[in-house]
Amino acid sequence: MKDQLESERCARYMKALSEGDRLKIVETLLEGPRSVGDVAEELGLPLQNVSHHLRCLAAAGLLDSRRDGKFIYYTLNPEVYRKATPEHPTSALEFGCCRIELGG
Repeated sequence: MKDQLESERCARYMKALSEGDRLKIVETLLEGPRSVGDVAEELGLPLQNVSHHLRCLAAAGLLDSRRDGKFIYYTLNPEVYRKATPEHPTSALEFGCCRIELGG
């Protein structure tokens, strides 16, 4: 049963990342919290598209969010995000089933 739950969780993560713009968004969030508008401006993508992608990534469990006034700021979920360290010099998403290295 646990293996099935792990497989389903991993599939949910991979499905959320199957869109190229979502990978770009994840790499943008390596630099820290960003609002929808911040991400749209940095990537040159329409605000509506970025908002949709951020909601999909958050629903999959890849992002956390916090509201500050009228803005929502998104960050990578620390349960899956691993910052670069001397032992692992590349930041990564660790899913248990696989590791996706980012930004390098």
